[in-house]
Amino acid sequence: MGYRVVVAGATGNVGREMLAILAEREFPIDELAVLASSRSTGDMVDFGDTGKQYKIQNIEHFDPTGWDMALFAIGSEATKVHAPRFAAAGCTVIDNSSLYRMDPDVPLIVPEVNPEAIDGYKAKNIIANPNCSTAQMVVALKPLHDAATVKRVVVATYQSVSGAGKEGMDELFEQSRNIFVGDSAEARKFTKQIAFNVIPHIDSFLDDGSTKEEWKMVVETKKILDPKVKVIATCVRVPVFVGHSEAVHVELERELSAEDAQSILREAPGIMLVDKREDGGYVTPVECVGDYATFVSRVREDSTVENGLAFWCVSDNLRKGAALNAVQIAELLGRRHLKKG
Repeated sequence: MGYRVVVAGATGNVGREMLAILAEREFPIDELAVLASSRSTGDMVDFGDTGKQYKIQNIEHFDPTGWDMALFAIGSEATKVHAPRFAAAGCTVIDNSSLYRMDPDVPLIVPEVNPEAIDGYKAKNIIANPNCSTAQMVVALKPLHDAATVKRVVVATYQSVSGAGKEGMDELFEQSRNIFVGDSAEARKFTKQIAFNVIPHIDSFLDDGSTKEEWKMVVETKKILDPKVKVIATCVRVPVFVGHSEAVHVELERELSAEDAQSILREAPGIMLVDKREDGGYVTPVECVGDYATFVSRVREDSTVENGLAFWCVSDNLRKGAALNAVQIAELLGRRHLKKG
């Protein structure tokens, strides 16, 4: 016995990853519907490596009545139209867009960090999935916060082009190829050349000089972890296809040695500590692709502040940053609130 599950946006990077993870984790499904826009209606998509295929249905014409939950990976504009419709029909929406993240009536969930917050989902029957860069950071911060209370976070991100979707990945590939053969590397998706370059600009600029991506990391961390935590972020797009990296500097209320922090992180859920102080004794984005874990390396004390720590954090942004977290939310919802059909 299982649930009637919808995956909306099943042809995109995150939607396909959601299907793969549902299959890998053997999520209890009685019936599965895969949805996308009219452009993809009738196409077939794989259900992970199970050998099963499902036909894409048009989300515009889909009736969500009687379905238990829907994992949305369709962007904010389409979510604005369809999430309330699904929720009103009794189908709980787990939304990967930014639309509902800061809505006070919508829980913003990272299951390893604030599982109890899911109990408030009935207000709108919608649950929000956080920004990919926020998700991996709060997984790493949570055990340190529990041990010594995080006061302030300074983070610089190194975010892969897959965070900008298929267009971002295509642009990195095409620009790299063009540069090798002597052709122009025209920027279309990004504001500047991304191949062999880094761009300190993700999403739109705000009045205070920060970008919306940086703002998301600030406000989402506060909502998920603790409203008293101070956060400043610099978010940078780098020429990596998949996998976000972060250099995180933390100021704590109480002293915590690097060795104690390593011991705490080693036992924390969702974290894989790989921290050998030798050549190659750390994890890079290439190595994290396809893995569920948030990897932490380079844990050390920061002498520039009282009770300071610094660490390196890497995760597959299409997995933990988006699809895996959504499936984990679905698992949590099932355990705490939904009865199997």
